Amino acid sequence: MDRRRHEIDVTQLSPNIGANIEGIDVSDTLSPDVISAIKAVWDEHLVVRFRNQSITDDDLLRFSRYFGELDPPGPNPYGITFLPEYPEINVISNVKAEDGTPMGNLGDGEAVWHADMTYIEKPPEAGILHALEIPVGQGHTYFANMIKAYEALPADLKNAIDGKTLIHDAAHNSAGMLRRGYQEVSDPRETPGARHPLVWEDTFGRKALFLGRRPHAYILGLTVTESDRLLDRLWAHATTAEWTWFNQWQVGDILMWQNLLVLHRRDAFDGSIRRVMHRTQLKSLAA
Repeated sequence: MDRRRHEIDVTQLSPNIGANIEGIDVSDTLSPDVISAIKAVWDEHLVVRFRNQSITDDDLLRFSRYFGELDPPGPNPYGITFLPEYPEINVISNVKAEDGTPMGNLGDGEAVWHADMTYIEKPPEAGILHALEIPVGQGHTYFANMIKAYEALPADLKNAIDGKTLIHDAAHNSAGMLRRGYQEVSDPRETPGARHPLVWEDTFGRKALFLGRRPHAYILGLTVTESDRLLDRLWAHATTAEWTWFNQWQVGDILMWQNLLVLHRRDAFDGSIRRVMHRTQLKSLAA
């Protein structure tokens, strides 16, 4: 993490997660030095924000590709491709067409703490979100640093999760909606989805809690009661305010986060007010 920061203006957003970068127009063609400088800030702070950006979807795709290989959006409950002309962009929105068809994913309800698509064997390593329309003062997005959370774990919890594996639920999205092709399962031991270690190690050797999403999760080798008790303790610790930060969205914000090292969630908001976001995700981060 010794990349040069070049000539960019960086402001830390909270003691343990998040940085704001100024002095960059994301719609421009960025030099390798600037891209490297952004990567260095991102590696250190895990979440990076750019404000007052006026970009097109083509700009968003070009900017995203600077940092890794694009990954198509995961399945949504409606079976709809929201932007057929841009299949690598996911629309996060509560807006509906005149016939009631959703024009985006996740609606206006709360999206619980989660990391994106951890229910697959190789989850995306990062997400990038562009705010197009915003309900002022509502629908904030929160981020939690799972490296700091792991570092601060009590010794008994570190010992309890050492070598343990977690089932990550594939049947529901972060708004709790059942995905097409799945059925409700009452026993978490039968939850469909990938199995990942509870402790993730990144390319710098940093260890992080890897929790995915709390509902329907199960720790292999434990009874359901033991698993639930341990997960409840881990989640209470992981979402402590000390290593969290929230973004109060403005139109033109671009936020990028490292998905395997960060949890995020969203507040519910007034469904009568439009909220439109365009999101890309990266299958893997560039070196």
